[in-house]
Amino acid sequence: MIDRSLFLIFLAGLNFAGGALFAEQGAKIVLIAGQVKPVDKMGHHDYLGGCRLMKALLKQTPGVEPVLVEKDWPEDESVFEGTKAVVFYTDGAGKQAYFATPERVALVQGLVDGGVGIVSLHQAVEYPPEFAAQSMAWIGGVYNALSSRGHWDSVHESFPEHAVTRGVVPWAINDGWLNRFKFPIGMKGVTPLAWSGKVKLGAPEGGAADVVAWAFERADGGRSFSFSGLDAHSAWEREGMRCLVINGVLWSAGLPIPEGGASCEGDKAFVDSFLTPRTAPPPKPVKK
Repeated sequence: MIDRSLFLIFLAGLNFAGGALFAEQGAKIVLIAGQVKPVDKMGHHDYLGGCRLMKALLKQTPGVEPVLVEKDWPEDESVFEGTKAVVFYTDGAGKQAYFATPERVALVQGLVDGGVGIVSLHQAVEYPPEFAAQSMAWIGGVYNALSSRGHWDSVHESFPEHAVTRGVVPWAINDGWLNRFKFPIGMKGVTPLAWSGKVKLGAPEGGAADVVAWAFERADGGRSFSFSGLDAHSAWEREGMRCLVINGVLWSAGLPIPEGGASCEGDKAFVDSFLTPRTAPPPKPVKK
């Protein structure tokens, strides 16, 4: 366990530029993969496969040093030292490993206090009710009893002007979404980037209720990016979605985004090469 006071001193000693944390030796980004069920449909909630893919995609940007944590939480917490951003791609609703102990919550709070970027993907955006205050402060929104989730078709072809949307091309998908988050009054610090809902599909006309991706400039000066899609690994095959997520990770780390977006090249074969092997669940009994 890292001594939190020493950890914060370490963070304070690093160089800040434009509100982002910059270490001297490359841009370190830690990717935290949630547990993958060994018996499940191939690609479903493949957090490890997605993080392995993100590691490869992030390496396409010179100077970025992604570090992969394969199961929920690192055995050696010193992996967080010097990181510019932490990406959580995990289950939610309290299943996140960083809520398992007060010490882990304090460690993440220390990262936030130090200006480290926080990225939450798919169900990681759903904090349990007892951590609603952290959800609002860390990611800029709260998934609560009035929120919703489900699978539906969504077409994404209109994006606001923002560093995270640079180079993002339209895509269509049937994904698993979480929406209807509670955001700060006046959306303070929050910039909606993508929408999805059963009525307006992926159009911005869905308003705050349909926001499924957003950038958050935190009160502490750090940045956070959240995206509630990515239920299945096949979602990564969409170029526009890959670009949005990789841009969001780099932006959260305080790194510049090229006008044409971050490099995130990869065809279906490349994406599928990162799938985690699974055992297919037994077939459901046929109803008579």
